[in-house]
Amino acid sequence: MAVIQPFKAIRPAKDKVPFVASRSYEEYSKKELDCVLNYNPFSFLHILNPGYRFNKAVSGMERFKLVHNRYLEFLEDQILLKDNEESFYIYRIEKDNFNCCGIICATSTEDYRNSVIKKHENTIERREKLFANYLHVVKFKAEPILMIYEDTNEIASVIASEIKNIPECHFTTPDSVTHTLWKLSKESTIKQLQMEFGKVNSLYIADGHHRSASSNLLSRIEQKKNPDHTGREPYNFIMSYLIPESEIKIFEFNRMVRDLNGLTPEEFLVKLDKFYRIKNHGNQLYRPGKKHHFSMYLNGSFYSLYLRKKVYKLSDALNKLDTQILYKTILEPILEIKDLRNDKRIQYGHGKRNVLKMKDEIDSGNFAVGFGLVPLNVDEIKAIADAGLVMPPKSTHIEPKLRSALAIYDLGSTET
Repeated sequence: MAVIQPFKAIRPAKDKVPFVASRSYEEYSKKELDCVLNYNPFSFLHILNPGYRFNKAVSGMERFKLVHNRYLEFLEDQILLKDNEESFYIYRIEKDNFNCCGIICATSTEDYRNSVIKKHENTIERREKLFANYLHVVKFKAEPILMIYEDTNEIASVIASEIKNIPECHFTTPDSVTHTLWKLSKESTIKQLQMEFGKVNSLYIADGHHRSASSNLLSRIEQKKNPDHTGREPYNFIMSYLIPESEIKIFEFNRMVRDLNGLTPEEFLVKLDKFYRIKNHGNQLYRPGKKHHFSMYLNGSFYSLYLRKKVYKLSDALNKLDTQILYKTILEPILEIKDLRNDKRIQYGHGKRNVLKMKDEIDSGNFAVGFGLVPLNVDEIKAIADAGLVMPPKSTHIEPKLRSALAIYDLGSTET
């Protein structure tokens, strides 16, 4: 059963919340990043990019220490303030026709190790160690891990009741996303939510697999170093954002490959015929409409590919995934792409206009062929996680994307 804990969040001062909170660091182009750093002194990006004030690129341990210094400065200048009481935080995100509302809390690394918190992606050990070291030095977590749980009326009722109250902050960002945060400090409400989540069998990581693994690694390291370990120390917990599974939105990642592995387009089509019924749609844009159907753009034409199920066994949750089918029938055996994560010949894209971008890239000669897929669904993600399997890289692009620094989990104290 899932364990959740309240914590004393460090949050932006109320008059500075929209200026402090940021998107994930990797989402900014260099031009955007420079603009924010030049004109917004309160942005959390100043903490994450500490070499800016010295006009110097910094990395490794030097950067980690400077990040910690900027963090302390934001606290000293009262740009960031620590809450006085342990709380849960309801966070609502509204965008176009999409919205979600969930709870920011601390989840247990013990639950992660015992598979109460379940994953569907592999992680890279080198990145786990790097980020665990980062957390050890900087002493905070600024972006919660996105996790989903099966919808329950009881938890939904608590949230619906609490969001009738005045929020701690409410603002809309230039990308037309509205963010609202409520603080839940009442002991009876905290206990009620803990009791209801205690009935939840599993939490599923939707986004943040490497950060979760790094938090778990940090917990193991710190536990070994601490002779007075109690299990209540901050390093035993993962800052998480829990939302009902009905409220995530899943998009597909399309694939582009730079060459046909020495084949002509005609030879490539002949090899595809073993696994697929193929139809040429010419220059008419084609998108797949259901599972096990794919679109392909090759040599100036769109094609539909329908899987021949008699020659491919849908044997388990993994082999039923369209991303795995594409890998096992085309990418690996024909194009000889073995390492989907690191092979430079393959590139991934998502978004409404990605099909047109894929066409332009292939027409310009940067890539030889592109494939479009139907998005995976929540049941497929859960089936993979429940079976202890992992998806191919870039199987899903999931929303919501969370704002950093709305609630920061402090690792520097001994309180939970």
